[in-house]
Amino acid sequence: MFKIKPQGTPWRPSPRALVLAVLGAITLGVALLSVSVSYQILVPRFGDWAVPTVAALDALWVVVQATEILAGNNRVRGRRVQIAGLVLTVVIAAIPTVDLALALGRAHDFDLAVVIAPTAIVLTKIAWWVVLPALGRGTSADTRTSIATTRQSVADRLEVMEADAADRIELLRVATALQQRVAEAETDFRLATLAAQQSMTAALHEQAEATAATIAANPLPALVAQIELPTLDEAWEPSAPALPVTPAVTAVTQVSALPGARPVTSRVTPVTLADLAAVTGVTTPEPDEQLTDAQLGVVLRHLRYSDDPPSSYRQAVAAFRDAGFIGSEQRVRRVWGALVAKEPPARHGRPGDEAEAEDAGEEADAPR
Repeated sequence: MFKIKPQGTPWRPSPRALVLAVLGAITLGVALLSVSVSYQILVPRFGDWAVPTVAALDALWVVVQATEILAGNNRVRGRRVQIAGLVLTVVIAAIPTVDLALALGRAHDFDLAVVIAPTAIVLTKIAWWVVLPALGRGTSADTRTSIATTRQSVADRLEVMEADAADRIELLRVATALQQRVAEAETDFRLATLAAQQSMTAALHEQAEATAATIAANPLPALVAQIELPTLDEAWEPSAPALPVTPAVTAVTQVSALPGARPVTSRVTPVTLADLAAVTGVTTPEPDEQLTDAQLGVVLRHLRYSDDPPSSYRQAVAAFRDAGFIGSEQRVRRVWGALVAKEPPARHGRPGDEAEAEDAGEEADAPR
């Protein structure tokens, strides 16, 4: 049960040895109590022969308990001593139990030890039956140290896992609170942004309606939008104080030739094809490119009114071809006829323009 340590090594009993020592001491005390009670019961009836019998039974009972320890994990040997121990327990516990029953039947006074003895014997046997398998096998100090180290390592690991779990739970709780605060802040920001957009949209919508009403009443010429604005990357210079002018004459100009224009007497300023296209609201016509009807009308208007008096159809078409513009004869005649038809009768520049307009219109309408 105990292992002798080498010299110089202090002896320390194992926990298992301590448990067995305490349980053995209890068993020995119960055996002495059983001997005393059985002696008092049996000696008056059987004389001195009861002394060795009682001592042998209790001593054998103690030996059987110790032998059960030595049997270890040998189930065959352990089963034998267990059965023997049970039989001896029944026998030595039966002596005070029977005497107690007889004493109760005679209604005589009885000793308290007679009651305690069988109870202590049975409980002691039960204690051995329960405790001994749980103690396991006897091991050396080195093995116990290794087992203790492993158990301590497992315990340390479990404690670390417990601490990690607690830390993670705390982290998740804090993260949840922070996430909720961030979500609330983001919600407030988005609500504020939407409110600002709503206010801005309402203000812009109101201004847009006022601007649309103003533009509808007084349309802004497209030429104004062509004025370039200064930028930071370019050197800014003031605009020219005035545009070049010519003496005031009464003539049919590009502007006065537009539909609905009033005849005015003003200074004639040269108007380029790009300016006329900007006023009309179309892309500036380019030579060698397919032109739309609106662009074709801008080119013909520019060619007709670039001279004073206005050019005739033949002159405008010749200049149109020389400049490299592309357009079929049918389209040119049709657009020219529409252009001349919009002029006031008093503004036809040369004799024969009305006839040219009629001829152009008739040829444009004639089937091809």
